[in-house]
Amino acid sequence: MLLRRANFILISAVFICALAGNLRAQSGRVPPPAPTPADQREGQQEPVTVFTEEVRVPVFARDEYDRFDPTLAPLDVLVLEDNVPQQVRSVRRIPASVLLLIAAGGELNPAHSLKLSRAAALNVISSLRPDDQLAVMQFDNRTKLLQRWTTEKGEAERAVRSKLHTGSGANTAAALQQAASLFADQPPGNRHIVFITDGVDTPGRQMSAAELVRILSSDAMILGGRNGSAEAMRRLQATQVTVHVLSYTSFGRREIKERDKRSAQSTNAPPGSVRSSGVATAGIDPTMPPTMNRGGAIGPPRGDGITFDSDAKKVRKAYGKAMQRSEQQLKSLAAETGGLLLLPTASADLITAGGEIAQEIGTQYVVTYAPKRPLANSPATEYRRLTVLPRRSGLTLRSRRGYVTAAMK
Repeated sequence: MLLRRANFILISAVFICALAGNLRAQSGRVPPPAPTPADQREGQQEPVTVFTEEVRVPVFARDEYDRFDPTLAPLDVLVLEDNVPQQVRSVRRIPASVLLLIAAGGELNPAHSLKLSRAAALNVISSLRPDDQLAVMQFDNRTKLLQRWTTEKGEAERAVRSKLHTGSGANTAAALQQAASLFADQPPGNRHIVFITDGVDTPGRQMSAAELVRILSSDAMILGGRNGSAEAMRRLQATQVTVHVLSYTSFGRREIKERDKRSAQSTNAPPGSVRSSGVATAGIDPTMPPTMNRGGAIGPPRGDGITFDSDAKKVRKAYGKAMQRSEQQLKSLAAETGGLLLLPTASADLITAGGEIAQEIGTQYVVTYAPKRPLANSPATEYRRLTVLPRRSGLTLRSRRGYVTAAMK
């Protein structure tokens, strides 16, 4: 009995082993090897990078009381690009990069004074925010960098006080072009030039009055002429710089009228009187003829002296007309870039204007949006017109008139 049971168990075990081997042979499948890290990486999908285009627009914001509005929000701003409404993404404030560009010539403008320009520039510096970047340049026939970018107001003030010196002549277009290049390493969105000038180019060398009158009568002497000013504007647009102009034009024309008035009074004075002699009432220069004072061969004198020479009067008249033309060009420059044009007519007003410009810079926001017409589909030189409007009552907004697509790519 025990022998029969043992045989049954042995036969059952052999049957089960044979059946398992048969099933394994029928499947024909070999278990796959464990995946390696390299195989796992190959199976993963590559991440997709999405590039979002963004246009940055400098916008100055003031409330109903003409003060800086600190509450500006995206819903308060309507941006039209080539008359197409855009969706504003953000409104933010960032530190400004401010370049002081100061004319050091101006020998033909009776109102121009480096002392006044220095005082106005110092007023700009002292009125800016602590984290704003500053740089200083002067120009005459050449452009010179006096102070590189710094957040230390003391460094900029020392440059204006000790390095700013009187020059000769003026090449305004070249100065603007070099100024634009200085912003290459500055953060975009809040870039400014404070341009202290009358906008008239002068040769800065001795020549006859007739030749000088001829030169001043040419439009080529206004902001570098058509080609020079066009190239300067192209570079300013490419770097998205806002230009604020502190102009000597109105002040200079006023001084010319005053000099002509004093000249006429002296001409009508009784023979033999001091006024008829042509001698300046404040300070006599014994080295000059009695009917002339310091001013050189290129034009009328500077300061409080009086000149009755008919050639000098012609030069003054030609320069006055040149300043009228340059004022229109400066107005266009400021409007196109979204800046201010200030036209003081007295020394105190000119100095105060520096602080006004700094306060205006302090009211700027950077408004951003993704253009509905992609920048990637446009040539780098394409110019797009901008209109920025307020969406709520009492709010006043001002911005540049447009931008070049290359500046946003």
